Amino acid sequence: MSETEITSLDRALAKVCESCPVCRPARRNQQGLANRFVKGVEERICPFCRAYERVHGRKAHEPLERQ
Repeated sequence: MSETEITSLDRALAKVCESCPVCRPARRNQQGLANRFVKGVEERICPFCRAYERVHGRKAHEPLERQ
């Protein structure tokens, strides 16, 4: 399985997902309506969610990792 190179366009699209008014609450509240909505559209419809997954290695609805 070959790894795809992360381009500057991927990073720019992922930035949009990081500040998205739907994806941000989905990452914070795992039981909310936004989370269920993002799960349904992230892989098929939203290019920002797909770029977020390529850049960060996790789905757009998954919670942020605490350090």
